[in-house]
Amino acid sequence: MEIHDAIERADREAFTREPPKTLKARINFLMKQLKTTKAVARELGVTQRSVERYRTGERKHPPKDIAAKIDAAVRSRWQPQVRKRRRQQAATATGITVETRARFGYTAPIGTTDDGRFRRLTVHLPATYAQRLFDARDAGASDREMREIIAEGFKDVYFQDGGIRAMGLSDVAITDIDYLDLDFWKKGEV
Repeated sequence: MEIHDAIERADREAFTREPPKTLKARINFLMKQLKTTKAVARELGVTQRSVERYRTGERKHPPKDIAAKIDAAVRSRWQPQVRKRRRQQAATATGITVETRARFGYTAPIGTTDDGRFRRLTVHLPATYAQRLFDARDAGASDREMREIIAEGFKDVYFQDGGIRAMGLSDVAITDIDYLDLDFWKKGEV
């Protein structure tokens, strides 16, 4: 899910401090969060004894798939207040920036071209679109549904310039996404 991944990347960029680097420190962090070795083991899909070995330093190199699970578990719990505050600010005040290279097509009045074409765009969307994206993600929206929200924002902000031009333009569609990146703006950033 490309847009879900972009939101996760933007979340990670909101970290003010890097998460623990060593295996022992990561396991200890998870222990503080989940309270028991049994809960950590269940989260990671390993035995309780494995968690104890990681914690004491008896085992320093877990298999790659387990290392990836540990990394994901730590990052998902790391600085939740910072991420929450950054999302809240984007959804209520500062908005988000969407950078993409994709094919944009639209429905336009007769006599104008509506053929889709590749464009590389960086557009700042207002807070209302950020809020809609976060709400859609939390509701389990598909990538297609989230793409429609972004397309509507592009139509409003980029193609119609807030109602100044291209008033006959009705639907904008984003397809063939080459890449898509989101950034939550902090107050004072431009």
